[in-house]
Amino acid sequence: MRYLISVLVLLLIIPLAACNNEQVQKLRIAEVTRSVFYAPQYVAITEGFFEEEGLEIELTTVPGGDKTMTALISGGADIALVGSETSIYVEAQGSTDPVINFAALTQTDGTFLVSRKDIENFSWEMLKGSTFLGQRKGGMPQMAGEFVLKKHGINPQSDLNLIQNIDFANISSAFASGTGEFVQLFEPTASLFEKEGRGYIVASFGEESGKLPYTSFMTKQSILKEDEEAIEKFTRAIYKAQQWVESHSPEEIAESVQEFFPDTPLDLITSSIERYKNQGSYASTPVLSEEAWNNLQDIMDEAGELPKRIDYETLVNTTIAEKVISD
Repeated sequence: MRYLISVLVLLLIIPLAACNNEQVQKLRIAEVTRSVFYAPQYVAITEGFFEEEGLEIELTTVPGGDKTMTALISGGADIALVGSETSIYVEAQGSTDPVINFAALTQTDGTFLVSRKDIENFSWEMLKGSTFLGQRKGGMPQMAGEFVLKKHGINPQSDLNLIQNIDFANISSAFASGTGEFVQLFEPTASLFEKEGRGYIVASFGEESGKLPYTSFMTKQSILKEDEEAIEKFTRAIYKAQQWVESHSPEEIAESVQEFFPDTPLDLITSSIERYKNQGSYASTPVLSEEAWNNLQDIMDEAGELPKRIDYETLVNTTIAEKVISD
């Protein structure tokens, strides 16, 4: 009799488990780089916010905005976390399936100016005549960097020995091996170089360039139409994470995301997050504003990289983000 009851219980549990498994939806995310700049995304994973929404996340790092966008367009990813400028490039080429920005993650530039030498009283004038190791041409880090340089009266093409032919993933190692007097780096690499005595953070491009949709979650319009419910669940999880980051200390955030940076000391993760929080780099909601979108295109135009101006409504959809905020 006891055996029969056990069998009956098992028969009841198996269908229930199968039913629960069917409700879990997998989403493939391609991020352009691994950085504490994207802390809210990792918090959404570690604090279980995606799981609460019935989502299983497969996160892959695809270095370089062009490669990340290729992964999305080719069907290798459902969602891309990359600079919003990439969606403009795709649209300008006449895409039949536009890439739509549906949730903002960061709202400032995330790079810092790192000097090979320790400079006590830094001024931007010191860059003139130097060898500057910049980011990939046409990418948001490089365009925002050039915007800031011009703001301080520096012509990147004539006042610097500008190097921008090094692959995104190899910029930090190139600087470490002796290339350049100044370099533009994300965290936690910038802080790690400072700790190791390889470089010194002297300025923040994020503080200088203003608010812009530096990194957003985007997907193809076809995916947005066919699976809006999954995108809404994803956005809701991101919003929960953004609110969590907003209300927790750099130390708590660092502990939450530490598993994504196994080779980086916890104190460096903490100081990096503190820098980003202090300069307002993390968006507090997933809504991408029209003002920030226009600022993005102004910076692209200034850099000579804007193929044509694209209306806010064409490539930005805030309907889902506004809905999850109001729920």
